[in-house]
Order: sequence, then structure tokens, then C-alpha cells
Amino acid sequence: MNLDEVRFGADGLVPVVVQDAHTGRVLTLAYANREALEETLRTGRSTFFSRSRQALWVKGQTSGYTQEVLEVLLDCDQDAVLYRVVPHGPACHTGAESCFHHPLGESTSHPPLGEVLERVYQTILERISSLPEGSYVAKLHQAGLDRILKKVGEEAGEVIIAAKNPEKEALLWEAADLVFHLLLALAERGVAPSDLAQTLWRRHRP
Repeated sequence: MNLDEVRFGADGLVPVVVQDAHTGRVLTLAYANREALEETLRTGRSTFFSRSRQALWVKGQTSGYTQEVLEVLLDCDQDAVLYRVVPHGPACHTGAESCFHHPLGESTSHPPLGEVLERVYQTILERISSLPEGSYVAKLHQAGLDRILKKVGEEAGEVIIAAKNPEKEALLWEAADLVFHLLLALAERGVAPSDLAQTLWRRHRP
């Protein structure tokens, strides 16, 4: 990224959109001056310029909730920047995952697939760690990897049967079951959805 191409405002700042690189979710909107962008590119940590304090600030410097910056992108008009990050903790000072959590009206959409997969995966990890009573994940985890893999095979068979029938809803239901059990198998082997995304992207890119 050539910082000479960035069109900073009259105040010397440029808006920065921060996005979770794994889920695609927008985490926050902040501002950066040239020095903040230089620090971000140098350290790989989200660095901004605080308009209230009139000083640089590094995300997580006081809270401990850091952001690992994977990529910094400049928009087509060269007057806005995107940080693609791996968040280590919530982005919002309220403790919410994203600063954008106040809906203005009823939402008719759902999160993108990547975000859903990451949330389900994190829930699976939490269940494996805490083993709450009555948890389906805890029960399968305690039964062992072979039992989990057997379920993956069973669910794959159910998907095949559903795909040969005309009811779309049945296929969606069985496919969701298969993906869930596949995520559980990945969790057991220490493979994250981001690892799978990286592998698929390497195979997809020309």
C-alpha cells in the first residue's frame, strides 16, 4: 500500500472500516492519520488516531483485546481504508463483538455463511471446553473421534438421500446437520474454519 495515494481529509484523517477477516463482519469504524497507518503496516496491529484524545491509539492497548491485521486496503476513491483483521476479543468498548449491534428496525437478513460457521465453531469449542450437562457436543466429544466421524458419514448419507428427492427443505436440513458434524470433527482435530477457507481459496484462485 502506497501511503502517498491516500486522500486524507482536511483534518489529516481517513476513515477506517475494520472487518473480521474470517467472518466478513464489520467490527468498527475509526479514523487514522498517516502515522497510524504507518504503525499498522509496520506492526500488524490495528492502530488509529483518537479524535477525542488527539493521539494515536492501538486497539487492545488498555483492554487487551487486540486485532491482528492481515491486510490493509484502499478504496477506489482513495479516501477510505479497510483493515481486515483477526480479532482477539470484542471490538466494542461495551464488550460486544461489533460496534454495530443496534438495529434500526427489524432485520430481514441473516449473517453470511462465513460468520455463521465461525459462530457455530466457537460454540462447539466452548462446549468441548466446559462440557455442560446435557450438551450434545459434550456427549459426542466424550464418545470419541470415531463416534463423531461415524456421525459425519451418517449425515453424508442423509444428504445424498435428500438430494435425490424434490423437497428442498429436507436437503437444507440434512446439509446443515452434515456441516455441523463436520465442524465438530474439525474442532476435534484442531482445524478452524479459517484454515479450511485458506485451503479452498488457494485451490480457487487462478
